[in-house]
Amino acid sequence: MGCIYKRGDIFWIKYYRNGKPYLESTKSKKEKVAKDRLKEREGEIAKGEVPGVHFDKIRFEEIAEDYLNDYRINQRKSLKKAEQYVKYLKKSFEGFRVVNINTARIKDHINRRIEEGLANATVNRELSALKRMFSLATECTPKKVRDIPHIPMLKESNVRKGFFEYDQFMTIREALPEYLRPIVTLAYHTGWRKGEVLNLTWDKVDVRERTIRLDPGETKNEEARNTYMNDELFKEMQRVFIKRRLGCPYVFHHAGQPIRKFEKAWNAACKKTGLKGKLFHDFRRTAARNMIRSGIPERVAMTITGHKTRSVFDRYNIVSDQDLKEAAKKQQIFIESQNGYKMVTIEDSEKSKVLNLQDKVVGERRFELPTSWSRTKRATRLRYSPDY
Repeated sequence: MGCIYKRGDIFWIKYYRNGKPYLESTKSKKEKVAKDRLKEREGEIAKGEVPGVHFDKIRFEEIAEDYLNDYRINQRKSLKKAEQYVKYLKKSFEGFRVVNINTARIKDHINRRIEEGLANATVNRELSALKRMFSLATECTPKKVRDIPHIPMLKESNVRKGFFEYDQFMTIREALPEYLRPIVTLAYHTGWRKGEVLNLTWDKVDVRERTIRLDPGETKNEEARNTYMNDELFKEMQRVFIKRRLGCPYVFHHAGQPIRKFEKAWNAACKKTGLKGKLFHDFRRTAARNMIRSGIPERVAMTITGHKTRSVFDRYNIVSDQDLKEAAKKQQIFIESQNGYKMVTIEDSEKSKVLNLQDKVVGERRFELPTSWSRTKRATRLRYSPDY
């Protein structure tokens, strides 16, 4: 049984859970408020729930640290990004009790970040981190939060759509320093991520079998990957193998040192070739698109590029302007191939117009109309012709 008592003018309540006493201030001078609070707490304990006072003590910093610990324990490669998300979220929620972080305050954070000029996608990554914090808090024993607030996500319209046509790939490849050319060649043909390419070592390359593999833990999705080299990639890897530096385990290096960044050389090559704005990651989209175009089954293409979910792969297998032009040409060829139909161009006396008429061949006789007839009369005659 619990009890009610006063400290000064404020009512307090005392109750027990598993033999442990809990003292809680009602922050009210009214006895009825204290009685209702005590009844509420005893009801929670009877249901086997953690008393609400426990949740009132949890602050944002605690669930944020649990979030980072989850990244450390699972050895996630994106720990640095997670730390950045926590840093920016702290500007809005530092010192807050978790029970006071509601949808209204989350929207305030969203508005502040948008006013700072951030893209919707960037804000969404922070919101996803906040969601993960609450999710982990509910998995704790005892739970650190009772309810997860609604966290609204923003619409993302800044999806990148860049890719390389083959001539663009060859152009930028020649503009890059020689030690970077094999890197872009591998990325163009496999769609591997930059880190996967740069960290490739010779023990993962079998020149005789023409295979390249990545072991579990070396990829973003933690799954192993095995790729066979096509002719162009194989010739490039052969050249790299012949010139390899003994004592250096890395396939791609610069003077024996592993390559970590080459943004300066990349930007210079893009500027020189008129391909400013292109990203190394565009090779990943390009590889996905090229594999589907060449008839490779989607599941096989996803295995090569390392895409784990269909939704992400579909985002990379985008349609280019050239694809749309090809679609228009194919549609025109199909229309013209229909039996007995073709496009007829008629010169109008006032101006040249294109009128789609159906010129039908009946046996060996062609149905013709007098050129002196008006355009309307000729169209009407075609419509009601017994040979039409």
